[in-house]
Amino acid sequence: MAKILTLTLNPALDITVSLDALRPGHVNRSQGQHSHAAGKGLNVAQVLADLGHRVTVGGFLGRDNLAPFEALIAWRGFADCFIRVPGETRSNIKLVEDDGRVTDINGQGPDVDEAARTALMRRLEQMAVGHDAVVVAGSLPRGIDVQWFHGLLLQLKNQGLKIALDTSGEALRAGLQVGPWLVKPNTEELGEALGSAVQTPEQQCAAAQHLLASGVEHVVVSQGEQGVSWFTQGQVLHGRPPKVPVASTVGAGDSLVAGMVHGLLQGEPREHTLRRATAIAAQAVTQVGFGIRDRDQLARLENAVQLTEQQEGCR
Repeated sequence: MAKILTLTLNPALDITVSLDALRPGHVNRSQGQHSHAAGKGLNVAQVLADLGHRVTVGGFLGRDNLAPFEALIAWRGFADCFIRVPGETRSNIKLVEDDGRVTDINGQGPDVDEAARTALMRRLEQMAVGHDAVVVAGSLPRGIDVQWFHGLLLQLKNQGLKIALDTSGEALRAGLQVGPWLVKPNTEELGEALGSAVQTPEQQCAAAQHLLASGVEHVVVSQGEQGVSWFTQGQVLHGRPPKVPVASTVGAGDSLVAGMVHGLLQGEPREHTLRRATAIAAQAVTQVGFGIRDRDQLARLENAVQLTEQQEGCR
């Protein structure tokens, strides 16, 4: 298996509250509550660990609420590349209704100063060596601008790592300039980054061709229950997941990224890679929390994924 680094610059303590239906302006009674040390890169790391990879995790953590994050790192056996900074890692509240709708209330993380930024760059200079790939996922915390982020990605690429990028907004635009190995936006994120609509298959093809021409090898566009489209030079493969009961959509995209990175690094056939990645994402929405918990269920979901291929790419 591979050795993979995941970077979560703005992790979060996810507090997931289950409700029958959210009634704004009224007292709401929860059906359940779960807290998880999370953040997109950490979510990806858990799935990669379940797939058998050796994982290093890094980014920035607030010193004032380290316990759940350090417990997760120890439990999973991750190598720890996080820089501790003053303050609290943010808390994100996710209100999950019975119909699957999720309302996010995302907090502010700690302010990352120059000393912490320099410390992470130096630590990565030492620890990133020997990794096969790096997954850079999530938003930027306070104190991190897009110029620094671009420099971070460039350093990692110059160290020989394949970069899988899953972010949005200005961070995605800056990251695309580095020519990542893989990008995984949803349609809204891709449209915002490129300044054009990408709702139709034709628009998605045009956007993907633009990215492929700029040096990106794999463009993976997620579309929720409509599935995922994987664009490479001259080929388009679409995976549509089966319908599943929805417990929470949190982490589905992260699970998809993990599945794609796994299949690509293992050199598996394209169809197998996308089928499993789509199934892992479908399984993620049936549970609260992250990771592959039921192998039999995953096998059933894989068999139910519908694949369609356009051999000659976009027309």
